Amino acid sequence: MMTHIERPRSPNGSSAAALLTMRGSRLRKHADYQRVYKSSRKHFSPTMTYFFSLRTQSATVAAGPRVGLTAGKVLGNAVQRNRIKRRMREAVRHHVALLQADVDVILHPRKSVLTIEFERLHREVERIFVIISQALGTALQKDQQPRPHA
Repeated sequence: MMTHIERPRSPNGSSAAALLTMRGSRLRKHADYQRVYKSSRKHFSPTMTYFFSLRTQSATVAAGPRVGLTAGKVLGNAVQRNRIKRRMREAVRHHVALLQADVDVILHPRKSVLTIEFERLHREVERIFVIISQALGTALQKDQQPRPHA
């Protein structure tokens, strides 16, 4: 007897759309990571460090936010690092909609991400994305204000 395995579904019911949404919203290239590191400063939260940078429009990159995760060997062996990344990706997937601008975000989790309860991790990622949205909102407002003519 075969059992049906339920796959994650997007809000519109399509599992393929959910997969594509996550794939398109990931930061992948080394050059993109380096650009974010150079154009931003390090921000801290209780369970991770994060960087973010507003992205200029490019024909090769889809619009919307992209999130990158790092997990160095200091976080543990491969099993532990992969578990940290899976937990982080799930939390990001739930809250990436909070980021409305074309922004690149890099999250550096601490080892505590491996053991904290999942709800706390969700709240932490949500809080970080709200802070980033607010910071970008004020930066965009400053850019859009008319400048006095001298």
